[in-house]
Amino acid sequence: MDKYTYLNAETIDRWVDDGWRWGIPITSEEYAEAASGKLNVVLTPTKPVPPEWFGEIKGKKILGLASGGGQQMPVFCALGAECTVMDLSDRQLESERMVSEREGYPIEIVKADMAERFPFDDESFDLIFHPVSNCYVRDVQHVWNECFRVLRHGGVLLAGQDNGINFLFDDEGTTIKYTLPFDPLSDPAQMKDLKDSDSGVQFSHTIEEQLGGQLKAGLVLTDIYEDTNGEGVLHEHNVPTFIASRAVKP
Repeated sequence: MDKYTYLNAETIDRWVDDGWRWGIPITSEEYAEAASGKLNVVLTPTKPVPPEWFGEIKGKKILGLASGGGQQMPVFCALGAECTVMDLSDRQLESERMVSEREGYPIEIVKADMAERFPFDDESFDLIFHPVSNCYVRDVQHVWNECFRVLRHGGVLLAGQDNGINFLFDDEGTTIKYTLPFDPLSDPAQMKDLKDSDSGVQFSHTIEEQLGGQLKAGLVLTDIYEDTNGEGVLHEHNVPTFIASRAVKP
């Protein structure tokens, strides 16, 4: 089929135009709070990332991987980091540009596909911030391998990941409808359901792929926490559906 990641970028552009939660940039007031030292960003739907996961932010070279939307990168810029954001969605990158121009800070904005080789030299970054988004790529090991490559030694990868549970259920989260893995490139019925609900092309990944894949890439895991959807039946039953992880390149 046509390159599915570009179909996903077009889908996310539509979601942003419709008011998607993850496409609403921070306000000037929120930017000012960050500039005063407040660090409040998420990798998963509800839990803030612990400040100790970052260490000193000022002066660090940070890559926001599939992290467009003007939500997290402005916070890091306000705290004195040298930031690059990489995303494939035009609307998400437009939000990054808008906030940077509004607040007057520099940021490198790169349109690129994380399913391809990242357009950066080896050992370019001190920290990678990667909110939940690898559900939009089939080969998550490639993402971890590229993260390892572009991180400097001692660099940190902060990543949000799904654990696959959401992909079992119907849209209401009340009925188990699918079996895992959820791979619409191999299952026409799954692809049709995604198309009918304007959900892009999404994939479930196992813990072996998510956390084990980081280890396989050469990273060392130092901490994890779980999170829920933030809404819906599974959230109401406190079912963890996401993982946030901190890993270091030795």
